[in-house]
Amino acid sequence: MGAVLQGYLRLLRPANLPTAAADVLAGAAIGGAVSATAIWELEVSWSVLSLLAAASMSLYAGGVVLNDYFDAGIDKRERPERPIPSGIITKRNALIFGLIWLVIGIALAALVHREAMIIALALVFFILLYDGLMKNWPFPGALTMGICRGLNLLLGISVLGDFSQANLIVIPVVYIFAITWISRGEVGGNNRNAILGAAFLYVCVILSVFYVAKEQGRLGWESGIFLMVFAAAILLPLLRAYRDNTPSNIKIAVVAGILSLILLDACWALIFGHISYAFFVLLLLPVSMGLGQMFKVT
Repeated sequence: MGAVLQGYLRLLRPANLPTAAADVLAGAAIGGAVSATAIWELEVSWSVLSLLAAASMSLYAGGVVLNDYFDAGIDKRERPERPIPSGIITKRNALIFGLIWLVIGIALAALVHREAMIIALALVFFILLYDGLMKNWPFPGALTMGICRGLNLLLGISVLGDFSQANLIVIPVVYIFAITWISRGEVGGNNRNAILGAAFLYVCVILSVFYVAKEQGRLGWESGIFLMVFAAAILLPLLRAYRDNTPSNIKIAVVAGILSLILLDACWALIFGHISYAFFVLLLLPVSMGLGQMFKVT
């Protein structure tokens, strides 16, 4: 693989893209598009779900590319091996590359329906707001990043035009807020206070999903196992990072949080759909982990 091609692939953060698709699949279940009796009894076609998933991944791809574009100066000092500061990809080409992916994402969403296009446009607004401005302030930056992930879930919820469960997007907003807060210690370490705050938010997320499962009448052994696996996957690396507060352990906790989004989405898929659909969403996890061995997640 050529150095330039590899550089563009690294800009896309391939390991993260399945988490965006998982959000849409989970959102479709929340929005009522998935039967509770069988995975094949969908209220929409797989082609529609595929379009929304592709739109989500395109928007995510554009967001992470532009994140590196705006961070080029900082990365030159802290992460000189990245494609832009290393000179493999020029800033101008990275800008064009990122914008193309955002346009593709909007276009794909527009092919589904108007509501999806509007959500995609809102998502692009908050992506650019985060990348270009808000990331420089800890609290607003983390909140803006969380809103992006909440809108991504809403993209899936919109599939049937039923937004009665749209309030659930608050949960990924809180979850991503916590991850973004932790990630600020990846370079320097020494962020135990942030980890304590994130741990509290993680517990709030877990209890909220537990409550939703109970309200939906889906609090059984299946959802219990899914929730316990999710809780262990995010809390154990966080505990390790608190005990040994080094940049490497903090990074492991952040990566675990990002990849565990698929576990959270599988929980939604089970609560609002069928267990076979939840396992279908879960299949994205080994894909993401495999790509994580080839490309950096953060």
